[in-house]
Amino acid sequence: MGKQNGIRHILTQHKVIPVVTFSDINQIDPVVEHLLSKEIRCIEITLRNENSRRAVPIVKNKFANQMAVGVGTVLNEDDVHFCESNHVDFIVSPGSPSYLLKLLDNTTIPFLPGVSSINDIMNTMEFGLDTLKFFPAELSGGLKMLKQLNGLFSHVKFCPTGGINELNYQDYLALENVLSVGGSWVVENKR
Repeated sequence: MGKQNGIRHILTQHKVIPVVTFSDINQIDPVVEHLLSKEIRCIEITLRNENSRRAVPIVKNKFANQMAVGVGTVLNEDDVHFCESNHVDFIVSPGSPSYLLKLLDNTTIPFLPGVSSINDIMNTMEFGLDTLKFFPAELSGGLKMLKQLNGLFSHVKFCPTGGINELNYQDYLALENVLSVGGSWVVENKR
């Protein structure tokens, strides 16, 4: 399928990717139905608690034909296996250590490793990667940093998350090297 198993295709199809941590399983239907009502057909469920882990197969099974289901905060081999066993549509990691990049490189699932510095980007380039999560975006220099990165790495595209909200997401999407943005603001009042 090519670089990162086609993650760029997913990102270009979904300009806004809601990042959701479910604290209660009863939130699943209201959150997903809210997203669908807004014509948002993609979700990143973070593995930050047990309820979010339980939510992944529920959302995947119940809404598979309506929603691309990604899993975020993937940190280790167990998390990658969890994603594979639940047949998720994409994997997102907050960082890009070599051990994790090797695991992701061996999966067939589209994946988006995180970076926050020039060194991080150069490390991912050793693996031939060119589509990255920029996280935490606002704390890592935000719009100005991404503009600078475009001059250094014009072939690299980003999905910034972390501090993205309803006031600034359009500014991020306007950047040449940004394919999509991720954030929790889309569902904050629905949980």
